[in-house]
Amino acid sequence: MLNFDTYGAGDPALMIVHGLYGSARNWGVISRRMADSRRVIAVDQRNHGESPWFDAHGYLDMAQDLAEVIEAEMPNGAIVLGHSMGGKAAMALALTRPELVKGLVVADIAPVTYAHSQIQYVDAMRGLDLSSIETRGDANRLLSDIVPEEGVRAFLLQSLDIKEKRWRLNLDVLGAEMTGITGWPHEPMEGRSYDGPVLSLAGANSDYVTTEGREATKAYFPAAKFFKIPGVGHWLHAEKPREFEAAVRTWIDAQAFS
Repeated sequence: MLNFDTYGAGDPALMIVHGLYGSARNWGVISRRMADSRRVIAVDQRNHGESPWFDAHGYLDMAQDLAEVIEAEMPNGAIVLGHSMGGKAAMALALTRPELVKGLVVADIAPVTYAHSQIQYVDAMRGLDLSSIETRGDANRLLSDIVPEEGVRAFLLQSLDIKEKRWRLNLDVLGAEMTGITGWPHEPMEGRSYDGPVLSLAGANSDYVTTEGREATKAYFPAAKFFKIPGVGHWLHAEKPREFEAAVRTWIDAQAFS
């Protein structure tokens, strides 16, 4: 089963699912704050963090992983919040195991195939000579030649285990599965829908949720509501965590979950 961090108590429980190259620890502050009124479980997805490594990294696989955690830890079901790749995994879960999902928050992603790739970061991390690294500062300096964006480097380096000189990411599998990660399992999801409450929460400066994306979301999730957080891009929860948390809280409170 997936590794996870747990906070608080009470139903309806909230499961938080990180995006590509992330981990449960990225969501620690939001998880702890949201746990003031319910149990919160933040998972490490397969091939990330402290969770097991597998040769496959498809959305049906990820959905099954999440289902196992809910069945074992949240017997009354869960509200599921997923960002980016985690949002697609959460959508796949809701479409394949709707009885486990009381509600769905999808952060800055849509159930569509994207043209971009994140393979450059796999290449950058694999290209780092970990044997020569003694501190995070060493890693940051070496990585800066390939990844000039300071924020992106800081995010990636959260998955570097300095002591063990290893990445907490299965880079070989993530690289091999990149087309599927940026894609969407259209054929297995054909004809499926989830009728529960859904919030699609996007960054106003992001181009991840387009008109096409909103239409695709509505086709699978007819009750979906759409909201944008001003002044943020794809990493909306990191750029404006308080505003992100407030939007999620407001939506959850409005649903009157039992």
